[in-house]
Amino acid sequence: MSRSVLAVLLLVPDYEAGIAFYVGKLGFTLVEDTPLDAGKRWVLVSPDDRAQTHLLLAKATDDAQQAAVAARC
Repeated sequence: MSRSVLAVLLLVPDYEAGIAFYVGKLGFTLVEDTPLDAGKRWVLVSPDDRAQTHLLLAKATDDAQQAAVAARC
């Protein structure tokens, strides 16, 4: 049986900032941006069209998550 990783979750301060950085600055491809319930979105970006693993951008929603994003910057 073959195994693979579809996506790795990455916290971002907000969706637009995450897309601006990964797509706008790093040149990643926006694979999917689908609205979900409660203001959430399913945002997948990829380093290129052939990549099998993507980044799933998740908006930080509480103080602990915001602190984790801030610590990375």
